[in-house]
Amino acid sequence: MQTEPKDPKVKEIIKGVYIIDLKLFPKDDGYFLELARLGIKNKLQKTVNFKLQQISYSSLKPKKIKAWHLHLKQDDIWFVPPDNILLVGLYDLRKISPTKGITMRIILGGNEAKLLYIPRGVAHGCTNISSSQTTIIYFTNTHYNPNNPDEHRLKWDLLGKDFWEIKKG
Repeated sequence: MQTEPKDPKVKEIIKGVYIIDLKLFPKDDGYFLELARLGIKNKLQKTVNFKLQQISYSSLKPKKIKAWHLHLKQDDIWFVPPDNILLVGLYDLRKISPTKGITMRIILGGNEAKLLYIPRGVAHGCTNISSSQTTIIYFTNTHYNPNNPDEHRLKWDLLGKDFWEIKKG
């Protein structure tokens, strides 16, 4: 288990949430970056003790909100390409957590390359704050089961409609 990374743009860190910086290699024709390396027994290197089971791709139309939900058995690792931008919200709903009730807002993409580790029990959602479609690639440590999904939906405005608005200044 690695120590919790510190991102100077994040004011509060929810216990167990990790922001992992990736190395972006600019090229004349674009850029290259490595999302993950698999180690022994499909464990993702440079991350927490995470055994990869599934990789999924999602897109979100401009100005749309996809929130809130949480998993009780699954951990997620999210990635948004640097040329996209997404506002991610996190809300610690774990019964036994030193950061229970803490919320976080994190920008993924936006010319940066980061992975965001979201542990089970932390509600999460996102909004596309750009004027074009945004991509999310996410890794999970369980397989999705459409007959019994580990996806527990909450109201999108659980923390107020203004939670998803861009703060000026």
